[in-house]
Amino acid sequence: MKNIVIIRHCEIYLKGKNRGYFERLLGENIRHALKGIDFKYVKIPSRYLIEQFNENDLDEILDRLQKVSGIHSISPAISVKTDKQLICETALNLCEGKSGTFKVETNRADKTFECTSVELSRELGGQILAKYNKNLSVKIKNPDFTVNIDIRENGETMIFTDIIKCMGGMPVGSAGKGLLLLSGGIDSPVAGYMMAKRGMRLKALHFHSYPYTSEAAREKVLDLAKTLSVYAGGIETYIVSVTEIQEEIHKNCSEELMITMLRRFMMRIAEIIAGRCEAQAIITGESLGQVASQTIESLTTSNAVIENLPVLRPLIAFDKLDIIAIAEKINTF
Repeated sequence: MKNIVIIRHCEIYLKGKNRGYFERLLGENIRHALKGIDFKYVKIPSRYLIEQFNENDLDEILDRLQKVSGIHSISPAISVKTDKQLICETALNLCEGKSGTFKVETNRADKTFECTSVELSRELGGQILAKYNKNLSVKIKNPDFTVNIDIRENGETMIFTDIIKCMGGMPVGSAGKGLLLLSGGIDSPVAGYMMAKRGMRLKALHFHSYPYTSEAAREKVLDLAKTLSVYAGGIETYIVSVTEIQEEIHKNCSEELMITMLRRFMMRIAEIIAGRCEAQAIITGESLGQVASQTIESLTTSNAVIENLPVLRPLIAFDKLDIIAIAEKINTF
């Protein structure tokens, strides 16, 4: 009997001949996320396992894994030898102290096991109900918890009740590199998170205009990049001063064009920086119609100065409340 963590990947199952590449990349990202913790990483069909870890590290392991893109869900579990009596005893112990409704689900990957999935679920459910009938009752649809029995082909069975939803998406590093235009606002960190979730490795670019913006604003951006790097596997941040550009625009342009002109300069600079750091796209946190500079006309004007790279706007159709919800979730709000 041993404590393990089950990891289930997300869209990798859709891949064909190159599936191994995505699996290896996800494995590397998992090891990187758990750096500093002693554990053993095991791959089984359609699953990954974290084994041989200190039980005191369990909460930290679960927290870090929830921030790894490409992972669909995780479960703290107990692994036992595939023996019917041992399986039932372990499952009964897992139900200790629980209350409400439950059901039992069995996955019998090992077809040599002595009874079918339905037979084991029925028998184990009866044992749980008999032992804990004062606190538990059976409910097949939408129970408070499910006792999951996963009988594997390697002679071991995994038993668990919790399934923790994770980041989803694809492994970071599987979809190229992007340069994120990172401000101190709510939207751009969320845009970076969304692209990291799709497997893009990030670099960040911040436009600073000291003394019109403070050094505290610059530090805030660096703090945001550090928070975001937990999900993106590390972010190198570039800071470019646009103070002189702003001053020249103010001298030579009418007021209604100042923001548009500055944004066009920023996009030109972003494409240059992207070329130097080998980024394959520019990422912004713009949402259609959210402010005057994000109308379709303004976005078209900004795009017009970009010559060779796509501009990715993952939040283009998001409402502000949707963006805020994600920002709160990833601790960048």
